Amino acid sequence: MSAREFRDGAQDGLEALEPLDPEQIGSFDGLLTAMRKTAFGGRRLGEAYEVLWAMIEDPDCYVVLTLSGAMTIAKMGKIISSMIDHGMVQAVVSTGALIAHGLSESVGKTHYRHHPSMSDEELFKKGYNRVYDTLEMESNLNYVEQVVSLTMKRIDPSQVLSSEILTRELGQTLAEEYEGAGILKSAYLKNVPVFIPAFTDSEMGLDVGTWAMGRVLDQARAEIKGGSDLDVLRAIHGSYPSFNPYLDLNGYASQIVSAKKLGIFTIGGGVPRNWAQQVGPYIEISNARLGLNVQPPRFQYGVRICPEPDYWGGLSGCTYQEGISWGKFVPPEEGGRFAEVLSDATVVWPLLMVGLLERAKAKRATHS
Repeated sequence: MSAREFRDGAQDGLEALEPLDPEQIGSFDGLLTAMRKTAFGGRRLGEAYEVLWAMIEDPDCYVVLTLSGAMTIAKMGKIISSMIDHGMVQAVVSTGALIAHGLSESVGKTHYRHHPSMSDEELFKKGYNRVYDTLEMESNLNYVEQVVSLTMKRIDPSQVLSSEILTRELGQTLAEEYEGAGILKSAYLKNVPVFIPAFTDSEMGLDVGTWAMGRVLDQARAEIKGGSDLDVLRAIHGSYPSFNPYLDLNGYASQIVSAKKLGIFTIGGGVPRNWAQQVGPYIEISNARLGLNVQPPRFQYGVRICPEPDYWGGLSGCTYQEGISWGKFVPPEEGGRFAEVLSDATVVWPLLMVGLLERAKAKRATHS
């Protein structure tokens, strides 16, 4: 057995770590930069900061922001709209619930802290919907329905809809009728498309469905004379909005395949993450089955913030390394840059955003 060598890491080109000196840090940018030279979760966050900065600063990179979880109820909505306002993202893919709860905030409604002394039965009776430690008023959602209804009245009834079309139209309503900030308002003003793949799994989806049934309600009541409300409901359930999710799929895919480079910033996971990432496989199977020869797109940058580990087997915890096997990402040896932070987004996302704004401001000052 050969004797061990006692080498210094510098001999093998290893990167040296540095103590985080709080006396030398005067900004979030400085803190996050210093954390990259530490270890464990701190290093992961510092690395995520650098990858996120690289993707938003790359002029050739089309950045997709995917969102799941109750981020707007958790008061992260202005972070999202700020990212859009500052040109950090070029497309948003989200759950419908997140956007719906953000709408209530956009029109001036309030979320409240849940007091543990209030039981869920009491909350239900008072019209409070609980999301962990926070309350959404049912009256807020009813007000959101008014915004949806106002928007639907403006749309040509013969138009075939998609989530991208509806979110753009809702953004126009917010821009024209409401003064407050909002995700869809910012997206409309910045021409950033917002996709909701599981649109009917949301308050907005239910609002649009109810609106469509309301158009034929009087006719159904006239036809079912003496029938119960349940009979009327069954009759109007056949009134569907003209909604085609493939307008979303192919519209998004067209933008992705046209981009020079791709970046993805994921909060949580779920349907938005998978839907946003599946364009590469979609193009590959189109090539194989339709005889096409289109270069399948791959994401070159990626940052994921999600507390779920990969060993549960769900996509929310899936690593970018695993995604390489599906043809969704550029391998690191070919230039792919990825970072994953296993944390609650409400803890680390604000730090990242403030750091990015500080660094961007400093860069502008340097070049002015």
